[in-house]
Amino acid sequence: MAENVVGPKNPYLPQIATIKKIVVETGNIKSFYLVLNNAEQLENFAFEPGQVAQLSLFGVGEATFGLANSPTRRETLQFSVMKAGEVTSALHELAVGDQIGLRGPLGNWFPYQDMKGKNVVIIGGGIGIAPLRSLIQYMLDTRDDYNEITIIYGARSPQDLCYEEDREEWEKRDDVNLILTVDKEFPSWDKKVGFVPTVLKEVAPSPKNAVAVTCGPPIMIKLVLQELEALGFKNDQIITTLEKRMKCGIGKCGRCNIGPKYVCVDGPVFSLAQLRQLPDEL
Repeated sequence: MAENVVGPKNPYLPQIATIKKIVVETGNIKSFYLVLNNAEQLENFAFEPGQVAQLSLFGVGEATFGLANSPTRRETLQFSVMKAGEVTSALHELAVGDQIGLRGPLGNWFPYQDMKGKNVVIIGGGIGIAPLRSLIQYMLDTRDDYNEITIIYGARSPQDLCYEEDREEWEKRDDVNLILTVDKEFPSWDKKVGFVPTVLKEVAPSPKNAVAVTCGPPIMIKLVLQELEALGFKNDQIITTLEKRMKCGIGKCGRCNIGPKYVCVDGPVFSLAQLRQLPDEL
């Protein structure tokens, strides 16, 4: 995957950011649109699709989140946060105008340069669509560089699907194949019904001149990887971004290691070929 050559000048020092906008995506997911208070810092915040950053609340703690927007749309820095613990719960209590700390960008990124000229299959589940959105936006903003783009996105219910405006845009485009699914039938839901791996099997994208990128709950990722292999995708054609608890974000504390690798430094983006060389984490 892409080497980590993009990063902050001082990875230990948070920059101060102000919340400019909050979007309620689902009952437990909010998207935060941030602007760094120092305009020069925002201009110099060079990030790539798939990278992560640490958001910190002074007196509460910090947590790692993937950047949910593309560097081609950098008016704000966007993060989607699922309420799950102390830090994320505190973030959900914030309002527009509040300030938080931000460290990043951190980690590696999706190898979008290597995807040029190929068919790209994006497979997301729940909040896992957040880092994939960064890649999707980038590919749509440089659309001529890529062949077919297929997006398979699923959640438990229609109310658990994120990014309503984005989904409407993707659905209207004739150069994107968007497939939405929910786990079971719901009134007025007229799209796919079934778990994401099952729908992937039904859609059966061809591995010819293709790359697949997936993110979601661990069990979904595991089953998606198995299904992609069954469809004929080779290990170096399959990419995932791993969500794993991190502390420092720069490979010093050892909280996120998988064997000799650190998710925060060597990842979070890995090919299946790389994962096959590591202890089983999926």
